[in-house]
Amino acid sequence: MGKKEKKMRSFAGRLTWRIVLMMLIIMGLVAWLIYGATSEFVLGADGMRQEVFRDGYVSEMRRHISDIYTSTYNHVPEIEENLANPDRLPALVERVVRLNPQVRSCGISFIADYYPQKGHWYCPYAVRTDSSHVETKIIGGPSHNYLSAGWFKEGIEAAKTLWSKPFFDGTDSVAPLVSCLFPIHDRTGRTVAVLGSDMSLEWLAKKMRWTDWETFSQEWVSPSREVVEKYQNNDLDFDGEKLSKYKPYSFLINSDGTYLVHPDRQRIINKNIYDDVKATPDTADDYVVRQMVAGKKGYYGQQFDEMPEAVSFDGKPMYVFYAPVKFTDWSLALAVPKTSLDKISIFVGLVLLLFIAIGLLAAFLVSRVVIRRAVKPLKQLALSADEVAKGNFSTSLPVIRHHDEVGVLRDSFDGMQQSLTKYVEELKHTTASKAAIENELQVAHDIQMGMLPKIFPPYPERSDIEVFGSLNPAKEVGGDLFDFYIRDNQLFFCIGDVSGKGVPASLVMAVTRSLFRNISAHTAKPHHIISALNEALAEGNDTSMFVTSFVGVLDLTTGMLRYCNAGHDAPMLIGRGVGLLPCDPNLPLGVMAGWEFTVQEADIDPQTIIFLYTDGLTEAENAEHAQFGGERVTAIANQLLSDGKNKPEVLIREMVSQVQAFVGGAMQSDDLTMLAIKYLSPTLPKGEGGLQTL
Repeated sequence: MGKKEKKMRSFAGRLTWRIVLMMLIIMGLVAWLIYGATSEFVLGADGMRQEVFRDGYVSEMRRHISDIYTSTYNHVPEIEENLANPDRLPALVERVVRLNPQVRSCGISFIADYYPQKGHWYCPYAVRTDSSHVETKIIGGPSHNYLSAGWFKEGIEAAKTLWSKPFFDGTDSVAPLVSCLFPIHDRTGRTVAVLGSDMSLEWLAKKMRWTDWETFSQEWVSPSREVVEKYQNNDLDFDGEKLSKYKPYSFLINSDGTYLVHPDRQRIINKNIYDDVKATPDTADDYVVRQMVAGKKGYYGQQFDEMPEAVSFDGKPMYVFYAPVKFTDWSLALAVPKTSLDKISIFVGLVLLLFIAIGLLAAFLVSRVVIRRAVKPLKQLALSADEVAKGNFSTSLPVIRHHDEVGVLRDSFDGMQQSLTKYVEELKHTTASKAAIENELQVAHDIQMGMLPKIFPPYPERSDIEVFGSLNPAKEVGGDLFDFYIRDNQLFFCIGDVSGKGVPASLVMAVTRSLFRNISAHTAKPHHIISALNEALAEGNDTSMFVTSFVGVLDLTTGMLRYCNAGHDAPMLIGRGVGLLPCDPNLPLGVMAGWEFTVQEADIDPQTIIFLYTDGLTEAENAEHAQFGGERVTAIANQLLSDGKNKPEVLIREMVSQVQAFVGGAMQSDDLTMLAIKYLSPTLPKGEGGLQTL
């Protein structure tokens, strides 16, 4: 009892652990889904925020560039109208600079010797010296030979406005500049000068650094004041203070990949982004650069399934947001470190794990107490069930007042006790009845088998005939029959197969066998015997049962066989060869009264076996429902004939053995009945005379 109680108590523990395990799996799955959704949300939200920053950069840059472009372009017609008045031109370029604060300087660079009186070079030029003062002068000469500059040649040859590559004006500026170039045409349409408005990239760099700082300050908590000041003044080294590991930063390139703006001042103009990306084994950054140079707008990161989850820039995984700047061949990019986005996801994951651990601990403690109380009635029911299993059906059951599944189980045990008591009593009665029925079926079987010939050889004194028969019913009693006897030197024999099985078929079988004996005692004509059997079985046949039968009369003195077939399988003749006896297709017995059955004759050669069988032989099935078949029957007969074993008993026993081997463990589905008659010779035995019967 102690061991059983221990097992019962452990059920509560196992159930508790299973519940906690399921909760762990479910909560873990939920936590994983929440973590994944949070990560995607963080990435998506921050991505949207960075796209807003990127588009803000581009929008503001586009606005300033548009202002520079518009204010400069609006002076082109007036400049072309005043080409004949070169002294008017300095005032015009000064006005361009004064009207647009973003224009650092402006100049009109004429082709060589356009104004002979002004010299080989002529370039009216205005430059902003401070926020309120603009200086105007004429530049150009051997020390400032703009005629050989690439931007001048490109401007002269250009058919439309273009932006120059970044450059340093060593004369009066150390800041990188870019020029918006407009071709100037004379009245004949010839390009005679290039109007250029110079824009310093310093203001753009400061604006981008400030916006980067606003973004960075939301990603990196509590930097020191010194770091803040250095960062805003751009005095902080790009890789110093580990800022580049966490902060987003932006940069600007032109169509050939030259850096126009970058937190690392050393890269501006002096380095090309193609050199940076080629130095890394990662090919994703090459893809981003190609997209930027092609003027595409997009985002590169985890949403690209065919690429790595982040681009490697400056040796660190980054999410890159890029867009082109209208009116220029520039492209701006905002690089956000992956670590800055992972921090929130990791924090959420840790919080989720903490809550899961607390929840699981609470669930374990509560579940253990609740389950112990819940399974206590089950323990009591288990003890009562053990007593019932020992045969003590009157064992008392625990009282359960809860109307739940445990209460239903207790009521079921109570009903089981009552049912078992009643069932045991009924089983005793049923067992006795079944034993009586089985005894009666055994008696019926013995009676049925007793009606059939059972002594073999039946005529040991005769030298003209050998007979052997066999019947194996599928149930205790069957519906097959065979019979034979000798009268007036004639062998009367028959075989039959009643439709159906069991007791009804056995009754019809007994009637058919008795009628055969009675009718054949008064006539030697097989068709008369068959017709009389048919009329007797057809009369009052309310169950529509029928009998396939074959009746033959063999004259032992001559070997003449007269026979009549009633829907049965044709017998096989085994002598000089193996073949079937020709049979007319008559109806089975009991199907239709008044049917005229045909009679047939055949000469049976000595040493020939007439082999009769029911369909239980050819239709015997194995476990795969394959049938034994007539071909196997013929093959076995041929083999025995060639081996010189053409004897009735050998033939039938070999057939039974082969059928059993073929069927294997499958249940016998039909009665198996065979009758073999071997006609030896026409010689009569000594002392023959009178009626001989079994």
